[in-house]
Amino acid sequence: MTTNIQSNNFRQIWIRLSKSHFLVGSLMFHLLLVIFFGSKAIFDHPSEKTYAMASDTSGLVTRETNTVSPTLPTLPNSNEIKFNVVQTPMNSVNGIDIIPSTAISPTNHSLPMSMLTTPSYSNTTIIGKTSGPESANSSISTDSKVAIANFICEWALPGSPPSEKLRSRKFKFTAYVAKYNGGDWASTIRRSGDKITAGSLPNLLYLMKIQSHDRIEATLDPEAIDLASDKIFSVKPPFIFFTGHRDFILTSKEVENLQRYVRLGGCIWGDSSLPGQRSRFDLAFRREMKRVIQDADKEFEALPANHDIFTKTYYNEIRSVPPGINGYQDPVYALKYNGEIAVLYTANDYGDMWQIGLDSRWQVDFRKDARGEFVAINPVIWDNRDIIYRGITPQKVADTFKFGTNVVIHLLTRWENKVRSVSAL
Repeated sequence: MTTNIQSNNFRQIWIRLSKSHFLVGSLMFHLLLVIFFGSKAIFDHPSEKTYAMASDTSGLVTRETNTVSPTLPTLPNSNEIKFNVVQTPMNSVNGIDIIPSTAISPTNHSLPMSMLTTPSYSNTTIIGKTSGPESANSSISTDSKVAIANFICEWALPGSPPSEKLRSRKFKFTAYVAKYNGGDWASTIRRSGDKITAGSLPNLLYLMKIQSHDRIEATLDPEAIDLASDKIFSVKPPFIFFTGHRDFILTSKEVENLQRYVRLGGCIWGDSSLPGQRSRFDLAFRREMKRVIQDADKEFEALPANHDIFTKTYYNEIRSVPPGINGYQDPVYALKYNGEIAVLYTANDYGDMWQIGLDSRWQVDFRKDARGEFVAINPVIWDNRDIIYRGITPQKVADTFKFGTNVVIHLLTRWENKVRSVSAL
């Protein structure tokens, strides 16, 4: 009885609701709103697990909860940049100190172009248009000719006038390695203290001597010369070999001596132990040499193919720049004074190529001394050829030795025609 009454009541309510269209539509509309917004909130809300990833540092990769736009670094002003001097490790082979090149890849030592700016120096005299009697562009004076003639007169032995062919001439000189402030001046040589025992320059001088059949009498034990010493002007070297890996700054006395030295006819020959441009040594050498010869109109220039170094040569087969370590083949650069080379710069690391000595047959020189040590080979470079120091073959090394000989002969003879008229010759 009760069930029938409830059923009748439900039917009466439903009949009344079905007749109220507004109420039914309102209920349906609100039901749809609940379904739509309720589901959106559920699906868009991040899970607790997702946020837990941000605070979990146990893995190699974590998800950041905040995203920040990256900020580009501000390049420092060139005057604010300081070079970091890193000590090159010294290896020892059978008791002899060996300073190997670290010329693995110049890109590892690349520096911003802004660092090419020459910094300011105090108490430094500069050869230039306003600081000396002559600029690099002026014609040579009679007094300069006499001074140069007196400086170079001992390089060519008597009986070998300039008109003779280079192969028949005789020369005698001592080569010096620049011992300069800062840097690693002995980077391609072996030494005991300041005494040079083996390495790049000794190997070059030895090969020049034996291949010329003693016509080129170069001292086989080149010396280290302190650039702040006046010894430069008593020994009168035709060139001073200048090498290294690092940044350096010359003292005022070193700059002053080098200014006078190049005015007298000498040449600074820089050879970078980090091949290519924009290495630490490359930037430092270019910068410091501009302190020696600074002329607003003169910069380092690449020697053209018709320069005497490539045309009037001791070895005629070498008519261009040979590749150095790792195949680098940059041009030969120069700063000139009175029209002749005062600063020569080879950026291809020939010094490390010359640490592999050659014999009279142009083959690798495997001689050893009484203690069983290599006389002409740096074993660090030889053992790592084609791994770190690429391009070391007898033929390629021979080409660099021949080119080095051509350079030396040019430096010995380049002033002769200009000063021939003065009585000192």
